[in-house]
Amino acid sequence: MARDRKPSPSARTRRPPSTPPHPRRRLASVATGTALALAALAGTALTELAAASPSAAAGVPRGHDVSSHQKNVDWAKARAKGARFVYVKASESTDYTNPYFDQQYDGARGAGLLRGAYHFAVPNQSSGAAQARYFLRNGGGWTADGWTLPPALDIEHNPYSKKHKCYGVSKKKMVSWIWDFSDEIKRQTGRRPVIYTTTRWWNTCTGGSGAFAQSHPLWLASWHGRPGELPKGWSFLSIWQYSNKGTLPGDQNAWNGSFGQLRKFAGG
Repeated sequence: MARDRKPSPSARTRRPPSTPPHPRRRLASVATGTALALAALAGTALTELAAASPSAAAGVPRGHDVSSHQKNVDWAKARAKGARFVYVKASESTDYTNPYFDQQYDGARGAGLLRGAYHFAVPNQSSGAAQARYFLRNGGGWTADGWTLPPALDIEHNPYSKKHKCYGVSKKKMVSWIWDFSDEIKRQTGRRPVIYTTTRWWNTCTGGSGAFAQSHPLWLASWHGRPGELPKGWSFLSIWQYSNKGTLPGDQNAWNGSFGQLRKFAGG
C-alpha cells in the first residue's frame, strides 16, 4: 500500500497524535451481496487477468490507492488518465487518521470515481474489533449508493519491525484477529471487508488459512508482472495491485471484471 507513516525508535509503543475523528454518520446495516459479487467475478476476466502483464491489465477498469503520502490529489487529472476507482487510507491501529482523507475521498467521488476506504492493521496493538470501530468512526463506512466500495483491511508485513513480520502474533491469533475485525465491520455495515494482502505474508502469518475466501474479496499485491499464486483458500482475485508506481497517484490497481460488475460490487 501507499505508505504515509515511517517507523521511529518508539513506533511500536507510541504513535503520533491523530487528527480529529472524521465526522461521518453511522450507517445502517444492510444485506450483504459479497457472495453474489464473488460468484459473478469467478466467471469473468479471471483467466485473462491472472495471466496478464500490467499492460494487458489495461483492458479492465484501472484504479489506484492513496494515503497522506499523496497529499491533495488532482482528481480530474487522475480521471483523465484512466482512473475509475480508488481506495483511500482512512486509519491505522487506533491512533492515526489520514489528514488528507476528506480531500481524497470526497474529491474522488466528485470526479466520478468509485471510492472506498481502507484500514492499515497493526494486530499487536489492539483487538480487531477495536481497530474496526476506529476505522468506521473515521471514514471507513459503507453505503449502498453504487459509488462506495466495501471497506478494506490492509494486512501485510510489519513496517515497524523487520524481525517480526507477523507482528509477533501467532498464526491462530492472527486468524482470530482478522475475524474480530471482519465481524465488527459486518455488524455495523452489513458487508464483509475486502482483504488486501500478499501471498507470502498470508501463507506465512495465517498459516495459509482458507477460512476467509468464501466471504471476503481478495485484493492481491503482486508487483512481479503477474498476479502469480494466490493466497491459500482463494481461487480468484477481485483486485490486483500490480505496481507501486505508474501514471496514477499512489499504487496501481486493476479490477478483475467489467466496470458494470465493479458498480454492482460497490452497490452490494
